[in-house]
Amino acid sequence: MANAYHASIEGAQHGAKSLAQFLDYAKASGASGAQPSNYMLNGPKGFKSVKEIKETFGARGMSLDGISAHCPFWVHTSAWTGTKSGNPFIAPDVAKKSPQEIEKWHETYLLKLMDLAAELGVKVIPMFWGVAFGWELATGYPWGFWSGGGFDLIKEGQERFVKKTAKLRAHANKLGIYLAHEIHPGTAAMCADDFNMLVSICDGDKCLAVNADPSHCWEGETWEQRFLKVGGRIYAAHVKNFTIRSGFPLRAMQPAWGKRAMQFTDLPTGDLNMSRYVELLLHVGYQDRYTKLMGTTTAPLVVEAESAHKDLDYCSANGVAYTRDHLCFPQAGGSFEDGMGA
Repeated sequence: MANAYHASIEGAQHGAKSLAQFLDYAKASGASGAQPSNYMLNGPKGFKSVKEIKETFGARGMSLDGISAHCPFWVHTSAWTGTKSGNPFIAPDVAKKSPQEIEKWHETYLLKLMDLAAELGVKVIPMFWGVAFGWELATGYPWGFWSGGGFDLIKEGQERFVKKTAKLRAHANKLGIYLAHEIHPGTAAMCADDFNMLVSICDGDKCLAVNADPSHCWEGETWEQRFLKVGGRIYAAHVKNFTIRSGFPLRAMQPAWGKRAMQFTDLPTGDLNMSRYVELLLHVGYQDRYTKLMGTTTAPLVVEAESAHKDLDYCSANGVAYTRDHLCFPQAGGSFEDGMGA
């Protein structure tokens, strides 16, 4: 049987590189495809042309495995809170605008980005929805309580999410694009049940998909529990690992990654068994779903290896090689019992 997967790489962490530089780095690291960030597709006046983007990939013999648009989607759904934590992702002139203007600007930008994706033949956009339910619920702890005295933060958040995402979801459905939310702390869905709730309040909207990433399962819900619950909607997949330092508080206000309890790591030395993870992706149908949608023979495993202690380029290249050599294997064509007694 042919390989189920091919090694790919996430571009968001490599934003200092141009698209061409990023692809040269990815190719040299052993990747067969890449998932550039939306910023890498920006040109001097809007987006780069479809022709230029396709030629940049084609010249290197690499596949375009989606467009990482986490930052603008998160800003769009979080701007209403007035947060400044999205400012690193926003152009300085836009950041000066009101929250309502920032939200509108990003909505327009994302509609155009989806148009570009459709022209490129990209049908999966990995992303995450922002803090649509407010920062109280994002903590996961009801220190101020979530309802009472004429308010219900969960119900208000549900109504807010449906309304704020309506135009983006409608456009995605029109173009046949899946918006693959990365279940992640500080977003509109921080666990599998949260995500399934979003699907429910949006009447089962087809475009609401999942970008699987096991490295964000560190507070009780295991990656297996999470991705079995949402398996039928997984259209994208990161490979990323982490470790938990015993005895350190997970929720301390510690900005230095090297001092945090949870730290992202290179793929080989983290706490997760990456082989079991990509086998689960096969079990829930990710490979079959992606290849049918995109007309490919393999599905991308998108490396997002990060470390508080190891150089980013070193860590990512190591992750690509690990994925290529250990996680891209021939898929079983049947049971290992089939040949017994033949």
